[in-house]
Amino acid sequence: MAHNSQERYSKLVLAKIRKENKLKNGVVFNTDYEGSPKAGSVKIPVRDTEVQVSDYDKANGITAGTGSTTYETFTINKDKAVNEIIDGYDAQAVPDNLVADRLDSAGYSLARQEDVDGATVLLAGATTVGVGALSKANIYETVVDIRTQMSKQNIPDDGKRYLLVTPDTFAMILTCDEFVKASSLGAEIVQSGIVGRIAGFNVIEWNDDTAGLAMIAGHPRFATRAEEFSVPVHIQDLSGSGKYVGASAVQGRMVYGHKVLRSVAIRAVYAPGSVAVTVAAGTSAVGDTKITVTASDGNTLAYKKNPASRVAYGTASSAYAGTALTSGTAKVVSGCKIGDVIEVAEFDSNGCVKVGYVTLTAADIKA
Repeated sequence: MAHNSQERYSKLVLAKIRKENKLKNGVVFNTDYEGSPKAGSVKIPVRDTEVQVSDYDKANGITAGTGSTTYETFTINKDKAVNEIIDGYDAQAVPDNLVADRLDSAGYSLARQEDVDGATVLLAGATTVGVGALSKANIYETVVDIRTQMSKQNIPDDGKRYLLVTPDTFAMILTCDEFVKASSLGAEIVQSGIVGRIAGFNVIEWNDDTAGLAMIAGHPRFATRAEEFSVPVHIQDLSGSGKYVGASAVQGRMVYGHKVLRSVAIRAVYAPGSVAVTVAAGTSAVGDTKITVTASDGNTLAYKKNPASRVAYGTASSAYAGTALTSGTAKVVSGCKIGDVIEVAEFDSNGCVKVGYVTLTAADIKA
């Protein structure tokens, strides 16, 4: 019975996560992988070439080719848990409405954290695009230019391209005659969290305040999300803890990870620009990487490795709690691993004005 309850609770929490995610599976991320995330890694198919087409000879047939699909190891690097005490009830006596409320809250909180982590990976793996100040007059032209660049990179134009837009950017898009509201596109579109379409992109309003970020354009084929409960959600009796009397807790652990498969397929658009981050392998200890950035005159820099949340526009440098960087001078970051994300923030006297992200590869880390 307990096992059945765990399975049911976990399904309820997953359903809540699916509903609350702005960066939804099938819309922003694909879930094409093999293996179990609980094992610590999964395999994802990587193929940049298409099946070759040749002339057919009626007498001799055609020589069979070989596929070029490879499978890349995708390390699962996020392990999150919920553990909330319900005082005054043992595990068998918690009212159903209270359990439902806690499960709902757990799903909401996990969805928010998963979206934060997923967006950070998108930004760090994307092609960075700097544009001038956006306005009602140039927003459509800017979106069309992004569309053109993605088409030149052979990113499929199959109705699945998306545009994650901040509220300020969405306000500009709403004024465009070319914007088609979701209500005109069908119920399925609305249920996916899509608020409309413009220039071939499905538009998703995304309440994000990352410094300078206007939007992220992409296609779900080129970014993967893997997720699974490593410990199913359950009601845990705490009577045997030696500390809690007449108490239980909602507990569960979820592991997940995100990976960008092709940088040119994901475009992070900053207005008026972002911090350009240069990385190279360190020369001292194993796991060292070097980052080099240059700030505008009078501004200061600081960085974080694998930030829990992204720095917001206007955040004071004193509140950032990062490690200071000297403009134009290489900084050695130790203990790095493949897939680590480096966030570099630039500050003026009023707070954070720009930010830049990079995902570390094997070439960026001393082996």
